[in-house]
Order: sequence, then structure tokens, then C-alpha cells
Amino acid sequence: MLTRGTGVALWRQIHASLEAAIASGRFGPGDRLPSENDLSREFGVNRHTIRRALSVLEEDGRIRVEQGRGSFVREPVIHYPVSRRTRFSENLSRQRRTPGNILLAAVDAEADPQVAEALRIESGEVVTRITSAGEADGRRISYSTAFFPKTLFPGMVRVYRELKSVTRTMEHFGVADYARRHTRIIARMPTAGEARELRQPRSRPVLVTESVNEDPSGVPVEFGVCLFASDWVQILVES
Repeated sequence: MLTRGTGVALWRQIHASLEAAIASGRFGPGDRLPSENDLSREFGVNRHTIRRALSVLEEDGRIRVEQGRGSFVREPVIHYPVSRRTRFSENLSRQRRTPGNILLAAVDAEADPQVAEALRIESGEVVTRITSAGEADGRRISYSTAFFPKTLFPGMVRVYRELKSVTRTMEHFGVADYARRHTRIIARMPTAGEARELRQPRSRPVLVTESVNEDPSGVPVEFGVCLFASDWVQILVES
């Protein structure tokens, strides 16, 4: 119950009440909170007051607000290790999360100067470009584009569509293993299309990794650009 006339704003009392409910386990990680209308009726206040309390809970990192779906108790963030051997599915499986990969596009294209430099090929050479989205427990957490030299992987589009795995596709072409040569990490605001693919607002930053993988002999086999939803993922650089 709210106490009026005490000098403590009503929204602060609601914030404290909801925070206590989360801390006690009444609302667990991933649970959806009651709607703004339901909370308005429960506390006897208008929706503006409820919205302010929820906004501060979101700023505190206690909840996440999804447009059109409601407010949810925030789950623990994913610690995504980046090292010499970085594998998306392995990273998530080690944290007892279910990995998912959604193929968005797989085409052959000409390498632009950035891709060509990373793969040590001539600008304009044909590469295979694979765009995909990564999920953890059904939640979209990444959006990536990877480039592969067509001279090393002829017919990769067909093989990848069949095997649905970069590692298995490389094995098909005789690359039994590959390792990370370097990773560049930056933070920036997403474009409208990137935010849409990550299912997040454009006002929320993304973490971007640009990486080059090479085979055991040091030949570049992949250049990748991956965007991670910053409210879901923390990147851990391992030495």
C-alpha cells in the first residue's frame, strides 16, 4: 500500500515495492510484470506514475521494457568470451544456454577494400557473404556478416545452406580448424535495419566485433563483423 503525505513521491514508493518483489523472487528472471493498467489499479495511481517507476527500474538494470510486449525482469547478461578459438555455439552451451542461428542471406559478392584487406585478396575478388542472426534461449542477441574467399571455398553457399554451420562447412572444404588472428571491439549506435534485426530500439548502443580467422598455416579464411545487443551481452577478452 502507498502512504500519501509522507514526502516520498508515489512513484518512488512503487519503484521500491516492485524492486522488493523482484529481490524476493516474486518476479523471477524473465518474468513479465503486470501491465501498466494492472499496476495502476493495484496502486491506485495513474499510468504516468507507473511509467516513471518502471523507467527508473529499467535505468537501474532491474527490468527490460519491450515495445508492445511489456516489462520483464532482466535475466543475467551473457558473458561472451573472445579468444584465439571463439565459437558462438560453444560459448553459449558452456553457460547452459541454448544457441540458435538463423540464416538471413548467403550470396557471392565482390570484396570491398575493407574485406579485401582483411582476407589479403584483391579488391573486387569474389567472396561468399553470409548474414545471420544469433540467439540464446530463443532471444536475439547478435547480427553478423561473415566473408569467405571463394577461391578457398567454391560453392560455399550451397554447402552452408545444407550444413548450417561455418565450422562444418570449413571442414567440408578441408579446413579442419581455424583460430582468431585478431578482434577489434567498438561500441556505436545501430542503424535502423540493425536495430530491427536485433529487435531493439535505435537509441540503445550495440557492441561490434570485427575479426579475422585464419587456418593453421596463417591463411585468412574468414572476416566477420558481428553486432551484439549490449543489454544482453558482455564481451570478455581472454588472454
